[in-house]
Parts: sequence; C-alpha cells; structure tokens
Amino acid sequence: MVAAEVAIGDCGDDKRGVSGSLTEPAQVPRDIDLSPGQPLQSNQPSGSPGVIGRRSISDLGAIGDNIGGSSANSGGIRDQVHNLQMLEAAFYKLPQPKDSERAKSYISMNPAVTPPSYPQVQAPIVNNPAFWERLGSENNGIDTLFFAFYYQQNTYHQYLAAKELKKLSWRYHRKYSTWFQRHEEPKVTTDEYEQGIYVYFDYHINNGDTQRGWCQKIKTEFTFEYNYLEDELVA
Repeated sequence: MVAAEVAIGDCGDDKRGVSGSLTEPAQVPRDIDLSPGQPLQSNQPSGSPGVIGRRSISDLGAIGDNIGGSSANSGGIRDQVHNLQMLEAAFYKLPQPKDSERAKSYISMNPAVTPPSYPQVQAPIVNNPAFWERLGSENNGIDTLFFAFYYQQNTYHQYLAAKELKKLSWRYHRKYSTWFQRHEEPKVTTDEYEQGIYVYFDYHINNGDTQRGWCQKIKTEFTFEYNYLEDELVA
C-alpha cells in the first residue's frame, strides 16, 4: 500500500467492509459539513471536550467505564483485582518463538502493469509506526488515516491508522461503521450512553445530489451508546 491523502469531499465509490447508515429522526437538523481545513469550533470556553466514554478529562479509566464508585476505597480494590487478573492473563499468554515477526512479502491489492521505472515494491516506510504517528500530527494527515482504515481492510496499515485515530480522541461506532469525536462535553452522561454534539467522519463517497460524503460532519443531539463502542485493536 502506498499511503495516499484523500481530501475531504473527494468523490468515488466504495462499499467494502462497511454497513449501516447514519440516520436520526426527522426532527433532528441536517448534519453540518465541515469545509476542508476548517477548525472545529467548540462552545466550551477552554480545555478539551475529552474522549467518548469518559465523564471528564481527568478520568483515565477504560472507555465506557465511567468511574464513579461509592468510595475511593472500592475503586482501589477494583483496580487491584483488575491488575491481578491482567498479571494472570499475561502469565498464560507468554510470548512464544513462533510469535516473532516474520518477514513480510508485499502483494499488491490492486495490481497493474507499469513500466520498469515505476516502483515495483511498496515503500518500506509505510510499515514503520513512526510514519503513521507523524501523519497523526500533521494537519492533512488525518485524511490519509481514514483512507488507510477504509481502503486497506484487514491489513497492518489499517491497524496503525486506527491506533493513531484513537490517539486523536476518535472512537469507532460499530453500528454505523464510522468514527466519532466529541465536539463538546456531552450534555447527558450515563453508564450506558452519552448524548450531545459530535463530529463524525462520513465515509460514503457519494450520498446523493444534495449531500456530499468523505468528509467530517457535525451531528447534533446524538446518542452514543457504549455497547456500540469499539475499543479493541487487532493487529
């Protein structure tokens, strides 16, 4: 794969690996498109809106696990039990010699006849996690991350792209097969869901004559149910 940047609003058609459509009741206002390069303006006076599944920025618990027990002592006991469980799981899943990384041979997903002067193998840099980390820090790099996630299905590059998107506080919604990010702190937060204004990535290339896709949009009064929150990354 050669990582390619796809400008927000570019056209095409790809339905692979995605399902569902992001629809809300008719009473909800139409989603707002964000122009290329347009910064996200939040109504919050300062600070970050945090990450989906957390009630506050200081909450560093697991996604969807809104820590707020009856006492600090109970929370400490729960953390201790969790740590013991993780140690036991690690003991039974010790690395084996067969787990070492094997040499990868490049197989083009879209082979084409090219002249000898054209590169015949994939650039080694795209297998370097540092390359994807750099994309996450660049202004237009997020377009490449979304491109890799949707167009490089079941590959190491898709995993690295998803990893960087999560670092940028994006969270994947399994029902709508797309990524969401808080636009501001949610108005309602429970143990099962949170509700508020979110930015999501419309992965559809063409949504019709009146709506364009492959861009970031704002969804108001949206309910993000935690049971649809994907928090597992599989390499």
